[in-house]
Amino acid sequence: MKNENTFYPPIPVAVWGTGNVGRAAIRAVLAHPDLVLTAVIVSAEAKDGRDAGDLADLAEPTGVRATRDVEAALTTLNGSGAVVYAASGEIRPDDALVDIRRALAGGAVVVTPSVYALYDHRNTPAEIRDPIARACVDGGSALFVSGIDPGWGNDVLPALISGLGSRIDLIRCQEIFDYSTYDAEDSVRYLVGMGQPMDYEPPMVAPGVPSMVWGGQVRILARALGVELDELREVVERRPLAATVTTALGEFVEGGQGALRFEVQGIVGGQPLIVIEHVTRIVADVAPDWPTPADGGDGAHRVIIEGRPRIEVNVEATDEGGNRSAGGNATAVGRLVNAIPWLRAADPGLYDGLDVPLQPSSALRTERT
Repeated sequence: MKNENTFYPPIPVAVWGTGNVGRAAIRAVLAHPDLVLTAVIVSAEAKDGRDAGDLADLAEPTGVRATRDVEAALTTLNGSGAVVYAASGEIRPDDALVDIRRALAGGAVVVTPSVYALYDHRNTPAEIRDPIARACVDGGSALFVSGIDPGWGNDVLPALISGLGSRIDLIRCQEIFDYSTYDAEDSVRYLVGMGQPMDYEPPMVAPGVPSMVWGGQVRILARALGVELDELREVVERRPLAATVTTALGEFVEGGQGALRFEVQGIVGGQPLIVIEHVTRIVADVAPDWPTPADGGDGAHRVIIEGRPRIEVNVEATDEGGNRSAGGNATAVGRLVNAIPWLRAADPGLYDGLDVPLQPSSALRTERT
């Protein structure tokens, strides 16, 4: 137990990347009383030298200027500290792993949503996991990979809620979103396939990909429930647009994909017991028979426990002017950033969503400005 009279200096933190996740990470680190932002790493020349507050849409400057000099940024951590790795790993997983190993070996705790293969580190292929584990040992550091979905929406949240029931027949974790609000047009059009011809195969739902990305979450939740999975199954359904629509991301033509729905099912005793489901639209009126957010908004994360009692929890977060995609990103960042002090005190190694306790926030404000 900490001595209340002992002074603990704040943990230095570098945020690596300033996109949808990185912006929220800068704000979260600055708001945390036990952390101090010491560096922001960027790749774009246009961002080099800009104040972190400007990049994170804050009203006041922070005095921390973004840099493309990774070594200089990591040096600010003094061989310890933490890195919030917010650079994309979807289309550059090998580069992301190199970056993460570098930070870990240098002594920094790393929290990140960027590498799907490491969400369920116990089942990560050895050729990926072992170099990361060695870097943790070499640096005396720890790694926590998590997000929303995959992430807290289908590990710690449903595990926690399951403890409120007496009989469980099915756990269903849903992400339901209108992707016209998602500030990543290339991902929406080409990874998810919105607006593409119906004979186009979106990479996100190519056979085996849903299980690769979300299967680890099914296994983690099965571990929490104490059940053995027979197998994972994938179910995919797509719907076309009935008319051409124009969104903030541009035009999506009639006949192109307008909605995508898939499930990764954890089969126990021949039946789906744990289901992770995504329902994604480019406009709200496509596939009206599919699940929608409880309040009719742009997006939500939902956990449904069928059993006795039946339990349903809906989480609707907003940020950056009421945007629900931004709100979702902010919750993922909150889970990661709030875990840094716990990870800094933990033994070196890899941790998942069940290993790392959900940390109550220490950012409750008693004064309003």
